[in-house]
Amino acid sequence: MAKRAFRSLCFLAAVALPATAAQPKEHVHTAQPQAAEFEASFAGFEVLPPAPEPAARAVDLRTIEPAVEAPRTTTPIEGGVASYYGRRFHGRRTASGETFDMHAMTAAHRTLPFGSLVEVTNPRTGKSVTVRINDRGPFHGGRVIDVSRAAAEELGLIAHGRDTVELALLNG
Repeated sequence: MAKRAFRSLCFLAAVALPATAAQPKEHVHTAQPQAAEFEASFAGFEVLPPAPEPAARAVDLRTIEPAVEAPRTTTPIEGGVASYYGRRFHGRRTASGETFDMHAMTAAHRTLPFGSLVEVTNPRTGKSVTVRINDRGPFHGGRVIDVSRAAAEELGLIAHGRDTVELALLNG
C-alpha cells in the first residue's frame, strides 16, 4: 500500500510540477503523443455550440391567481375536561411509536386515529389550537383529551392544570 501511494505521489508530482532545469527535456514532452491520441479518439464526434440562454420574460404578478386550498371543515365531537402532560413524559415513546415532544402541538385521545387533527377550544379564554393525535389517554379523572404543554400554554390551561374544552375534528 505504501509503494502504491508513493508511486501515485511521484506521478502527480511529475504531471503537476512545471519543467525545471533539473528535469530532462524528454520527460516534459512525453505527454504530447498521448494528448494527440486522445484528441484523435474523438475525431468523428461533432462539437455542438452551447445552448442559448432562455430569454427572460416579464411576468405580470396581477395575472397570477393564488393557489386555492380546499376549505377545511370541522366536525364537532365530544367536549369535556382537558389536561396536559409535559416535562415528566418528554422524550418518552407515545402509543403511536414516536417520541413525545412537549413543545409540539400534539395530544392524547382514547379513540381517535393517530394523525387526526383536532381543534381544541377553551371557551373560558376563547383560544383555540390545532393538535395532532399521537398518543392514547387520558385514562383517569373523566378527562377527554391530554394536550402537550405547548398546546396547554396556548389554551391557558397551565395555571389551572385542566379546564373544560370543546373539540372539533378537522376534515380535509
